[in-house]
Amino acid sequence: MPGEHFVASPHWEWYILAYFFLAGISGGAFVIGTMLRLWGSRADVAASHIAFLISFPLLIICPILLTLDLGQPLRFWHMLIATGSEGGLVFKPYSPMSLGAWGLTIFGLFSFVMFLVALGEGDYLHSRPLASVGRAAASTVGLVVMVIGAIFALFVAAYTGVLLAVSNQPVWSDTWTLGGLFLASGLSGAAATILLVTRNRREAAVSDVKLMEADRYFIILELVLIVLFLITLGGLVSKVLGGGWIILWLVVLAGTLVPLALHWRPAMLRQLPPVLSPVLVLLGVLALRAVIIFSAQA
Repeated sequence: MPGEHFVASPHWEWYILAYFFLAGISGGAFVIGTMLRLWGSRADVAASHIAFLISFPLLIICPILLTLDLGQPLRFWHMLIATGSEGGLVFKPYSPMSLGAWGLTIFGLFSFVMFLVALGEGDYLHSRPLASVGRAAASTVGLVVMVIGAIFALFVAAYTGVLLAVSNQPVWSDTWTLGGLFLASGLSGAAATILLVTRNRREAAVSDVKLMEADRYFIILELVLIVLFLITLGGLVSKVLGGGWIILWLVVLAGTLVPLALHWRPAMLRQLPPVLSPVLVLLGVLALRAVIIFSAQA
């Protein structure tokens, strides 16, 4: 109800939109890379190595965008380290902002480690048989690093939606679906990004079928959560569907329904440009975040 919302709009602009977009893809790419290592074959190592190479560079952009949005970027580190006489680390488990800052930082460490591993694997991919690739990451320590990193990756990919939900802003605080919705959308966007990169890499393209199958499930989950999102809004649904926002929703539908149809019709997919489906998915991921962020502030 309108009377329950008593805070001013944060007036977030494109910095936050870009952060939400890139954080979801970065976390999703790490999770997919880990899944390919845990349950894929040796032939999937090349695609997982690309996933880890994608994750860290995208993640590095996120704190830059966040600090720019703060207005005083040089003070971002104050969220992690106390500046008073007591010193030490600042961790407030009751604060969504503190949890997010630490989640982003810890995930960054795991993402960086796997980025270095993937860089090392690149030499193997071009000079040795594929069967010898990934020995470092296949060790017990490597698997532990990937699994723990994937947990933090899931947190980062879903956190942006949870952050909105714990606010007192109309729309954001009126639904419980945003964390799951942004996570599913981020995983779908990550699969699409990896597919775009593997198009030009023969050794990694062998995993395209698995990536498209995974993306199909991510999209289905995303569509289910979109429906639940609209249902749980009740009378506020007109706020996100009214006016020009419907144009962004059409982009979201194009980025979910069209790729879903193409995935189920491989013959049709072969007749179209190979980049069409992944590009549509990424546009849909961006449009979904844009309509949720900006319509609630209008």
